[in-house]
Amino acid sequence: MTSTASRLGKVGILFGGRSAEREVSLMSGQGVCEALTSVGVDAHLFDTGKHGLDELAQQAFDRVFIALHGRYGEDGTMQGALELLGIPYTGSGPLAASLAMDKIMTKKVFLQAGLPTPKYRVIDSTADLDGLIDQLGLPLILKAPNEGSTLGLYKITEASELAGAYAQALAFDEQILAEQFVVGRELTVAILGQGASARALPTIEIVAPGGNYDYEHKYFSDDTQYLCPAPLTSSVNERVQQLAVQAYRSLGCEGWARADFMLDKDERPWLLEINASPGMTSHSLVPMAAKAAGIDFATLCVSILTDASCKVGRHAMAQQDKE
Repeated sequence: MTSTASRLGKVGILFGGRSAEREVSLMSGQGVCEALTSVGVDAHLFDTGKHGLDELAQQAFDRVFIALHGRYGEDGTMQGALELLGIPYTGSGPLAASLAMDKIMTKKVFLQAGLPTPKYRVIDSTADLDGLIDQLGLPLILKAPNEGSTLGLYKITEASELAGAYAQALAFDEQILAEQFVVGRELTVAILGQGASARALPTIEIVAPGGNYDYEHKYFSDDTQYLCPAPLTSSVNERVQQLAVQAYRSLGCEGWARADFMLDKDERPWLLEINASPGMTSHSLVPMAAKAAGIDFATLCVSILTDASCKVGRHAMAQQDKE
């Protein structure tokens, strides 16, 4: 892989950042950097939470690997800045990253594309809580639409919990997503590639203690079980993977991402969201799925990095070539 490593040039690993998911991003960035350097890539960590864009420009990176999670890194803002700086970067472009980060907009795109997703309502004020349980039933989920890693997510099992959970969610976002709770099995599918070449990796089933796959169980606990490949019938697995790729394409994602599902008692899959900058920690799901497909972590990181580009500029130049 030495010749490939030399062609990648000087690589920046953007990590840390200023979001509520900084701690996870620090772990992701360290993991990616260690994997890339292990195969000879000239990789350097760059904490966007401590250093500005002027310093980033001065580093003269040939390309960067975005290992940022949450706001100011996963939501299209960093992607837009990198477009302006002309630095090729991994993953989705500004629009796709922004759409995937906003769970309300993701819902609208899924529905427009005819993809199955649980019923939802947008909550703008306490007045919108009236009749919510009648519409979505119990349990239901409240989500801060621009957070990840289960931050700002609350499961409501009794009507008396609703107002308090809403008040807590407002600490993360001004507008809150209320979603029908689907009882069933939790699945996730990683997707790699661009456009028509995008492909799904083996499906993972997540079995968390008490069905509570929260922040602790995502990143730090060893109690959560990950079944990969997930024990599904071939027809159900094919359907889930097909939906994952369709969801990925519907948002215009590139490089790599992860689609999350619930599989109900009738084995119908329901799309919850797309993560356009998935975690790359020791507990993360994309490396786990890649390993099941015979792709080691370093090879996965190099593959993602090899596809780094400036999306807006690339598409604009392609259009000029057509003309």
